[in-house]
Amino acid sequence: MWSRGHTCLIASGMATLFVLMIVLYGTIGTHLQLGSSSFRQDYQLDRPLYKLDLSWPRNPELFTGEVFGVAVNQYAGVVYVAQRGDNVPKVLVFTTEGDFLMAWNTTTLEMPHGIFLADAASSNPTVWITDVGNGPNGHCIKQYSPSGNLLQVLGTPGKAGTGMNPLQFDQPAEIFVHDSGEMYIVDGDGGLNNRLIKLSKDQEVLWLHGEKGQNPAQFYIPHSVTVDSAQRVWVADRGNKRIQVFNSITGDWLGTWGSCFTEDAPYSVRLTPDKKYFVVVQLNTNQISLLDAPPVGLIGQCRVVSVIQLADEVKPHLVDLDLKTGALFVAEIGAQQAQKFTPFVLGASLI
Repeated sequence: MWSRGHTCLIASGMATLFVLMIVLYGTIGTHLQLGSSSFRQDYQLDRPLYKLDLSWPRNPELFTGEVFGVAVNQYAGVVYVAQRGDNVPKVLVFTTEGDFLMAWNTTTLEMPHGIFLADAASSNPTVWITDVGNGPNGHCIKQYSPSGNLLQVLGTPGKAGTGMNPLQFDQPAEIFVHDSGEMYIVDGDGGLNNRLIKLSKDQEVLWLHGEKGQNPAQFYIPHSVTVDSAQRVWVADRGNKRIQVFNSITGDWLGTWGSCFTEDAPYSVRLTPDKKYFVVVQLNTNQISLLDAPPVGLIGQCRVVSVIQLADEVKPHLVDLDLKTGALFVAEIGAQQAQKFTPFVLGASLI
């Protein structure tokens, strides 16, 4: 098990000094040795935006598998953590303050990948999980109650495929459920499909892009999806090292961001509560980047404003944000843990 004190540039006294240097000098272009880990700051920073919360969770030893995804209910103050492994609970539930609540003892999950909290403001929130397993329950997307009871399944369990009627998936990576009930699905994580699918609240296909390739509206391993308040769909097109943007109503392609991802691909994309920044994870370089969110009517080019450089082999995978407090939760495959980062307030917040 990894030591939590070695996973972020602000996790020790020396690391705190490093953050203060960033605040004072804006950027540091050389490598600094902090303990046993090498950290670097590659980008000019406007300001550091997040700091590690070392107190979360209070029982990190409960992480017993590879942590792939996190989902936050900001109203209930609950965090769902999806993990993989033999004889481990596939979902652990914590409070946003770090207390352990429960583990799901479901046998219906094989290999969870993406996880999403839907209908958070309602009296009946649900948890959606993409399952990329190859067994009888894999290759589908499952909806659960907050306590882990299976409610429904999208796709054909145990059967990878490209069909639309009945709907089939092959290693679906992530789902985003809009407040309207409409669903956006990226399928898949290295399987037969390279698709972005929009479903109605009645689960009818409204539009899709499904070609493998490097051209606009083509994909190679679409890995994460989010929708902003300006009717734009943002997709982490992992294999092509870019983010593609679409109109959520028509499905029309709007633009591409690629210049920020020459070193490593985007794995996860989420929007901060204040709608100012996209949080993008890059697994192989162990980075969490914050990018300026463009105004309505403009896509432009991506611009990195802040980077959290994690230690080698932490392997951040997918993220989610507490839309009430702005806290960032990160699923880390290599470190086998989830971590919480809180906004580093310097005259402004992220909420």
